[in-house]
Amino acid sequence: MKEKIGLIKELIKFKITIAVTFTTILGYVMYAGKFDLGMLIPTFSLFLIAAASAILNQYQEVDVDRKMLRTQHRPIPSGRITATNALILAIALLISGSLGLYYSAGFVALQIGLLALIWYNAIYTPLKRKTPFAVVPGSVIGALPPIVGWVAAGGNVLDLEIVLIAFFMFMWQIPHFWLLLLKHGDDYSQAGLPSLTDLYSKELLMKITFVWTVATAVTALFIPLFQVVSHQFMSVYIVLSALWLVVSFFRLFFSSNTEFNTKKYFIFINVFLLLIIAGISVDSIL
Repeated sequence: MKEKIGLIKELIKFKITIAVTFTTILGYVMYAGKFDLGMLIPTFSLFLIAAASAILNQYQEVDVDRKMLRTQHRPIPSGRITATNALILAIALLISGSLGLYYSAGFVALQIGLLALIWYNAIYTPLKRKTPFAVVPGSVIGALPPIVGWVAAGGNVLDLEIVLIAFFMFMWQIPHFWLLLLKHGDDYSQAGLPSLTDLYSKELLMKITFVWTVATAVTALFIPLFQVVSHQFMSVYIVLSALWLVVSFFRLFFSSNTEFNTKKYFIFINVFLLLIIAGISVDSIL
């Protein structure tokens, strides 16, 4: 039983899909101003759609996964589940999640949830084989879950508050991915995927990542600037969090490849996201 649970967690990329859950809850709480039972079904339904999308991605990329050290032990390339069974599971999760999202949050929320899946599996996944810059349009995917939560709570998809949060999520994902690339760039090249490490030295890519990180911090400042948060102390909190991120990444601009500690910076940028999510959530319920 434990092995089956572990298999499912790998298939659905649990850490990523649970992050989708948190950002969906963020959007819901921002509009509703509280945590309530109304968010459970929409959030879980989007989790199921994200899980289906993750399985479909592994189904699509099984040939690539077999060539990469980081991914060759995933369930499909390792033979722990057949591609057909994985596809059946993905379809079942997609249907269940779509029905749950439609009946709990409406057609607009369902459209956004399905857009995220289509963008991931029909646009971003094939684009990864074509260009090393696929992550830029691909980051749209992570911007959509908070919008689903916002709409599920009764908000409009074009409300300024949620548009700014979606933009922040979009910006955050790019340096987040490039940190992974700095660690696994050789793996991407070995699998035949175009990689920025083929175009730029790792030292230059580190500097580019720093610039994008600063841009992400600046984007976070839009949150208090446009009064997405309503309490002054929370505005100060977000500003200080942004400054902390920039200071934490400052050495990245001057580091050499031999000095670079991917794990440390990866933790920094993930902690920053958690700080912003927590801050906005607290502000929304106060």
